[in-house]
Amino acid sequence: MKLKEYSKEVNTISEDNCFVLLKEIHKCFIIELRYATDNNFTGQRLYQTDICVLRKATAEKLAEANEEFRKLGYRVKIWDAYRPPYVQKIFWDMVKDKRFIANPDEGGSIHSRGCAVDITLVDKNGQELEMPSGFDDFSKNAFRDNPNMSEEARKNVELLTSIMIKHGFTTINEEWWHFEDVDAVKYFVVDIDVSLFRK
Repeated sequence: MKLKEYSKEVNTISEDNCFVLLKEIHKCFIIELRYATDNNFTGQRLYQTDICVLRKATAEKLAEANEEFRKLGYRVKIWDAYRPPYVQKIFWDMVKDKRFIANPDEGGSIHSRGCAVDITLVDKNGQELEMPSGFDDFSKNAFRDNPNMSEEARKNVELLTSIMIKHGFTTINEEWWHFEDVDAVKYFVVDIDVSLFRK
Protein backbone atom coordinates (compact mmCIF):
# COMPACT_ATOMS: atom_id res chain seq x y z
CA MET A 1 0.00 0.00 0.00
CA LYS A 2 1.41 3.37 -1.01
CA LEU A 3 1.74 6.31 1.37
CA LYS A 4 -0.95 8.32 -0.42
CA GLU A 5 -3.42 5.49 0.21
CA TYR A 6 -2.70 5.58 3.92
CA SER A 7 -3.09 9.35 3.93
CA LYS A 8 -6.73 9.12 2.81
CA GLU A 9 -7.50 8.35 6.46
CA VAL A 10 -6.47 11.83 7.61
CA ASN A 11 -10.01 13.17 7.19
CA THR A 12 -11.71 10.30 9.00
CA ILE A 13 -9.78 10.30 12.28
CA SER A 14 -12.17 10.14 15.22
CA GLU A 15 -11.83 12.26 18.34
CA ASP A 16 -10.45 9.23 20.17
CA ASN A 17 -7.62 9.02 17.63
CA CYS A 18 -6.66 12.70 17.79
CA PHE A 19 -3.21 14.18 18.17
CA VAL A 20 -2.25 16.17 21.24
CA LEU A 21 0.48 18.57 22.19
CA LEU A 22 2.75 16.51 24.41
CA LYS A 23 3.65 19.27 26.86
CA GLU A 24 -0.06 19.70 27.62
CA ILE A 25 -0.37 16.04 28.56
CA HIS A 26 2.66 16.15 30.85
CA LYS A 27 4.88 19.13 31.61
CA CYS A 28 7.89 17.22 32.91
CA PHE A 29 9.33 15.91 29.66
CA ILE A 30 12.50 17.34 28.20
CA ILE A 31 11.85 17.90 24.52
CA GLU A 32 14.78 18.19 22.12
CA LEU A 33 13.46 17.40 18.66
CA ARG A 34 16.66 16.71 16.75
CA TYR A 35 15.10 17.10 13.31
CA ALA A 36 14.03 20.64 14.20
CA THR A 37 17.78 21.40 14.34
CA ASP A 38 20.78 20.50 12.20
CA ASN A 39 22.10 18.24 14.98
CA ASN A 40 21.04 14.99 13.34
CA PHE A 41 22.37 12.45 10.85
CA THR A 42 21.23 14.52 7.85
CA GLY A 43 23.06 17.65 9.04
CA GLN A 44 20.04 19.79 8.17
CA ARG A 45 16.87 21.08 9.78
CA LEU A 46 13.93 19.07 8.50
CA TYR A 47 11.10 20.13 10.81
CA GLN A 48 9.86 23.68 10.41
CA THR A 49 8.90 23.83 14.10
CA ASP A 50 9.88 22.10 17.34
CA ILE A 51 6.26 21.37 18.28
CA CYS A 52 6.02 17.82 19.66
CA VAL A 53 2.78 15.90 19.14
CA LEU A 54 1.58 12.30 19.44
CA ARG A 55 -1.67 10.36 19.31
CA LYS A 56 -3.53 11.04 22.53
CA ALA A 57 -3.45 7.42 23.76
CA THR A 58 0.28 7.12 23.03
CA ALA A 59 1.01 10.40 24.80
CA GLU A 60 -0.89 9.24 27.88
CA LYS A 61 1.11 6.02 28.03
CA LEU A 62 4.35 7.97 27.74
CA ALA A 63 3.26 10.32 30.51
CA GLU A 64 2.58 7.35 32.79
CA ALA A 65 6.03 5.96 32.06
CA ASN A 66 7.63 9.34 32.75
CA GLU A 67 5.93 9.52 36.12
CA GLU A 68 7.50 6.18 37.06
CA PHE A 69 10.92 7.37 35.87
CA ARG A 70 10.52 10.56 37.94
CA LYS A 71 10.01 8.50 41.09
CA LEU A 72 13.43 7.00 40.40
CA GLY A 73 15.04 10.42 39.86
CA TYR A 74 14.98 10.49 36.06
CA ARG A 75 13.01 12.09 33.26
CA VAL A 76 12.34 11.23 29.65
CA LYS A 77 14.10 13.27 26.97
CA ILE A 78 12.33 13.14 23.61
CA TRP A 79 14.35 13.27 20.40
CA ASP A 80 11.49 12.50 18.02
CA ALA A 81 7.75 11.85 18.14
CA TYR A 82 5.29 12.43 15.27
CA ARG A 83 7.25 12.57 12.00
CA PRO A 84 5.67 13.99 8.83
CA PRO A 85 5.66 11.54 5.89
CA TYR A 86 7.73 13.89 3.72
CA VAL A 87 10.56 13.67 6.26
CA GLN A 88 10.36 9.88 6.24
CA LYS A 89 10.78 10.02 2.45
CA ILE A 90 13.91 12.16 2.86
CA PHE A 91 15.31 9.63 5.34
CA TRP A 92 14.61 6.71 3.02
CA ASP A 93 16.23 8.46 0.07
CA MET A 94 19.37 8.97 2.18
CA VAL A 95 19.52 5.60 3.98
CA LYS A 96 17.86 2.78 2.07
CA ASP A 97 18.36 0.28 4.89
CA LYS A 98 15.19 -1.25 6.35
CA ARG A 99 16.95 -2.06 9.60
CA PHE A 100 16.98 1.64 10.41
CA ILE A 101 14.59 3.46 8.08
CA ALA A 102 11.06 2.32 7.22
CA ASN A 103 10.30 2.42 3.49
CA PRO A 104 7.53 5.01 2.97
CA ASP A 105 6.14 2.97 0.05
CA GLU A 106 5.72 -0.10 2.25
CA GLY A 107 3.66 1.34 5.07
CA GLY A 108 6.03 4.02 6.27
CA SER A 109 7.13 4.76 9.81
CA ILE A 110 5.18 4.27 13.03
CA HIS A 111 6.41 7.80 13.80
CA SER A 112 4.19 9.03 10.96
CA ARG A 113 1.21 7.41 12.65
CA GLY A 114 2.00 9.44 15.77
CA CYS A 115 2.60 6.25 17.76
CA ALA A 116 6.39 6.08 18.16
CA VAL A 117 8.99 8.00 20.13
CA ASP A 118 12.76 8.19 20.18
CA ILE A 119 13.84 8.84 23.75
CA THR A 120 16.51 8.60 26.39
CA LEU A 121 16.72 9.31 30.14
CA VAL A 122 18.26 12.24 31.97
CA ASP A 123 19.12 12.59 35.64
CA LYS A 124 17.93 15.30 38.03
CA ASN A 125 20.55 17.67 36.61
CA GLY A 126 19.38 17.12 33.05
CA GLN A 127 22.40 15.03 32.10
CA GLU A 128 21.78 12.13 29.75
CA LEU A 129 22.43 8.70 31.19
CA GLU A 130 25.05 6.54 29.51
CA MET A 131 23.46 4.44 26.78
CA PRO A 132 24.84 1.95 24.21
CA SER A 133 25.38 4.66 21.56
CA GLY A 134 24.39 8.13 20.51
CA PHE A 135 21.10 8.88 18.78
CA ASP A 136 20.73 7.81 15.12
CA ASP A 137 23.84 5.65 15.21
CA PHE A 138 23.29 3.41 12.18
CA SER A 139 25.66 0.71 13.36
CA LYS A 140 25.60 -2.35 15.59
CA ASN A 141 26.57 -0.12 18.50
CA ALA A 142 22.90 0.88 18.71
CA PHE A 143 21.62 -2.71 18.74
CA ARG A 144 19.98 -3.90 21.94
CA ASP A 145 21.97 -7.13 21.73
CA ASN A 146 25.30 -5.35 21.23
CA PRO A 147 27.70 -7.45 23.35
CA ASN A 148 30.24 -4.61 23.59
CA MET A 149 28.17 -2.04 25.50
CA SER A 150 29.36 -1.11 28.97
CA GLU A 151 27.64 -2.52 32.05
CA GLU A 152 26.38 0.97 32.91
CA ALA A 153 24.86 1.40 29.45
CA ARG A 154 23.27 -2.05 29.67
CA LYS A 155 21.76 -1.27 33.07
CA ASN A 156 20.36 2.05 31.86
CA VAL A 157 18.87 0.75 28.63
CA GLU A 158 17.31 -2.18 30.49
CA LEU A 159 15.70 0.26 32.95
CA LEU A 160 14.41 2.43 30.09
CA THR A 161 13.09 -0.60 28.24
CA SER A 162 11.43 -2.36 31.15
CA ILE A 163 9.38 0.66 32.20
CA MET A 164 8.39 1.57 28.65
CA ILE A 165 7.22 -1.99 27.99
CA LYS A 166 5.30 -1.97 31.28
CA HIS A 167 3.38 1.09 30.07
CA GLY A 168 2.37 -0.25 26.68
CA PHE A 169 5.30 0.12 24.32
CA THR A 170 7.35 -2.32 22.29
CA THR A 171 10.88 -2.17 20.89
CA ILE A 172 13.04 -2.97 17.88
CA ASN A 173 16.50 -4.47 18.22
CA GLU A 174 18.37 -2.05 15.95
CA GLU A 175 17.62 1.19 17.85
CA TRP A 176 17.72 1.15 21.64
CA TRP A 177 16.03 4.60 21.73
CA HIS A 178 12.98 3.65 19.63
CA PHE A 179 9.65 2.68 21.23
CA GLU A 180 6.31 1.99 19.55
CA ASP A 181 2.83 1.98 21.05
CA VAL A 182 1.62 -1.63 21.04
CA ASP A 183 -1.68 -0.33 19.64
CA ALA A 184 -0.06 1.40 16.64
CA VAL A 185 -1.80 -1.02 14.26
CA LYS A 186 -5.06 0.81 14.99
CA TYR A 187 -3.82 3.98 13.34
CA PHE A 188 -2.77 5.18 9.90
CA VAL A 189 0.06 7.27 8.54
CA VAL A 190 -1.20 10.85 8.35
CA ASP A 191 0.17 14.16 7.15
CA ILE A 192 -0.74 16.84 9.67
CA ASP A 193 0.33 20.45 10.07
CA VAL A 194 1.81 20.56 13.57
CA SER A 195 1.97 24.35 13.46
CA LEU A 196 -1.79 24.26 14.11
CA PHE A 197 -0.90 23.25 17.67
CA ARG A 198 0.99 26.48 18.26
CA LYS A 199 -0.56 28.50 21.08
